Amino acid sequence: MPSKPPTYKSPLEGYENAPPLPTEKAEDGKSLLNIQTGVLSSAYERFPEPLDNGRRGAFDIHIYHLPNHPTQARYAAELHERIRREFPELRIYTFWTKPVGPHPIAMFEVNIFTPAQLGAFVGWLAVWRGPLSVLIHPNTTEKTIGEGGDVSEAEKEARNHTDRAIWMGEKVVLNTDLFWEVMDH
Repeated sequence: MPSKPPTYKSPLEGYENAPPLPTEKAEDGKSLLNIQTGVLSSAYERFPEPLDNGRRGAFDIHIYHLPNHPTQARYAAELHERIRREFPELRIYTFWTKPVGPHPIAMFEVNIFTPAQLGAFVGWLAVWRGPLSVLIHPNTTEKTIGEGGDVSEAEKEARNHTDRAIWMGEKVVLNTDLFWEVMDH
């Protein structure tokens, strides 16, 4: 398990001397009026560090199903095929009918490489996931202890699969102990 709690740098880093934001409401009467700069965030084009913008991909999406539940298993198989047909640019893995790694039930995995893919696929999945649970977790590149960092590879992976995870549907409890058993030995 993690040896110490994670630390977080301020999300306002780089904005320390920015002028105060307006407090008046926007035209809709509910949201706040924001100062338009004419420049979009770089996060529209590239994932922020430490997300992996390389070959591994910034996000893994695991779509879970119960293989002994015939209706759910059939839906998951059909969804797997649909994703392969509609999103061939994504990396799509084997359709598992048993637990694999820290995943306690059957699943298949999809890798995301760009912010546009994440927005398009997660929005699409919100409509098409049906009865299935979905884990969306980042892949990060921060240095581990062996690389001069302050976390072990197991801690990094556990954090990516838990603290930094996004869930759609029911949360599935992962066996994160496997990270320590496999990665730190």
